[in-house]
Amino acid sequence: MASGEGTGDSKAAGAGMEVPEVELCLDLTSCQLHDLSEVEIPPTLEELDLTANRLTAVDPRISHLPRLRKLSFRQNLLDDDAVAPLFTWDAIAGLQEIVLRDNKLTKIPDASIFKGLLVFDVSFNELSSLNGLSKVSSTVKELYFSKNEVPKMEELEHFHALELLELGSNRLRVMENLETLTNLQELWLGRNRIRTINLCGLKSIKKISLQSNRLTSMNGLQECVALEELYLSHNGIQKMEGLSMLQNLRVLDVSSNKLTAIEDIEPLTRLEDLWLNDNQIPSLSGIESALSGSREKLTTIYLERNPCVFFEHISIFKKFEALPLVLNGHH
Repeated sequence: MASGEGTGDSKAAGAGMEVPEVELCLDLTSCQLHDLSEVEIPPTLEELDLTANRLTAVDPRISHLPRLRKLSFRQNLLDDDAVAPLFTWDAIAGLQEIVLRDNKLTKIPDASIFKGLLVFDVSFNELSSLNGLSKVSSTVKELYFSKNEVPKMEELEHFHALELLELGSNRLRVMENLETLTNLQELWLGRNRIRTINLCGLKSIKKISLQSNRLTSMNGLQECVALEELYLSHNGIQKMEGLSMLQNLRVLDVSSNKLTAIEDIEPLTRLEDLWLNDNQIPSLSGIESALSGSREKLTTIYLERNPCVFFEHISIFKKFEALPLVLNGHH
């Protein structure tokens, strides 16, 4: 093409011709749609959000969206048969994010055609196992399975790129099959039936939630030296231990346990939030020493509903008067 050959057309377009606007995103959240028959679906879409509708079927026109990268059917009425066609349409094989949260699925769909999948969410369904997860692409970075009826952690071994795993509110009893998830940053396992912490040798995790399980000890965390946030509330833990090695820890929640002393946190110089409320701590003797390392960073300590009484230890709190301290409802 000769120099300047294409500029005449662009000038003409700017002078009078309207360039059609390309629609990349269609958000139909909370429209209470029973189907999409009255909706125009532009073929250029890259994102389609159908959250909070009344859909019982997947519109076949979605199969003609080759640029589609994000698709959400969150909070609809889709069952296994309804979503099955979606996982056979080669034209949308470039999808990177599929959200089927809060529907009526009883099994994991065969997602093998989506070779570049990054986010897969089937939380709040009726899944009774993780069978079928082995067919989900190893490229996935975020997996969400909360609020199902999953009893076992399985078919996870190939997710070498996984950064976030959400399995809260299931029926898990054992932490297992995590060894190969070497890039995992966040692990959410609250509201299960887990009795023992077992991170299978993982050392790079930054956030762990094991709230509302059946733990009696916090042993098993010593090697998680990258850990920044730890949530262990509503268990039966009796002793603070294995924490001194977690020197990147910023948030520690051990509320609603059976603790009787504040200990093993002296070296935690980056600690910002400490939740100790609803335990059995009888006295704050030694609290100054326990918090000596975190004094510069600490912003809040929650101690309410423990047997210890604020006014007997007022001299201790004068040393930490810059902190928002909450003890038995007194600030």
